[in-house]
Amino acid sequence: MPATTLDIRDVPPPERHPMIHEAFQDLDSGETLRIVNDHEPKPLFYEFQAEVDEFDAENYAVERRDTDEFVADLPKE
Repeated sequence: MPATTLDIRDVPPPERHPMIHEAFQDLDSGETLRIVNDHEPKPLFYEFQAEVDEFDAENYAVERRDTDEFVADLPKE
């Protein structure tokens, strides 16, 4: 079960990644941040993989639920 869920579909694009990074930093080790997005969050995955040491890329998961609804789990080591 995710520790935090952020639905960022109504958040202006320039504000999304900073909001996600801040929420991820607030997690404890072993917790997961779930984001609900309007597009495939692959760029975010690559960003986290390159820049966030605590990101558990092996356990990252994304599910497309609708044409404009993607749910991604970003686990923290």
